Amino acid sequence: MKIRVDRDLCEANAVCCGIAPDVFSLDDDENLVVAFDEPPADRLAAVEKAVARCPKNALELV
Repeated sequence: MKIRVDRDLCEANAVCCGIAPDVFSLDDDENLVVAFDEPPADRLAAVEKAVARCPKNALELV
């Protein structure tokens, strides 16, 4: 599974960063940075939670 970010929808609310800070972060310009294209198996549950809780539905697992 890969993490896909819709940059047009993402408002950098950082909800995902709070749920999985080792996977998601914001850069100095407050753009979302994803540490892995494919999340490690041991982080998949946290990534799924982050995707589900994104307030703008900008994250997707494909």
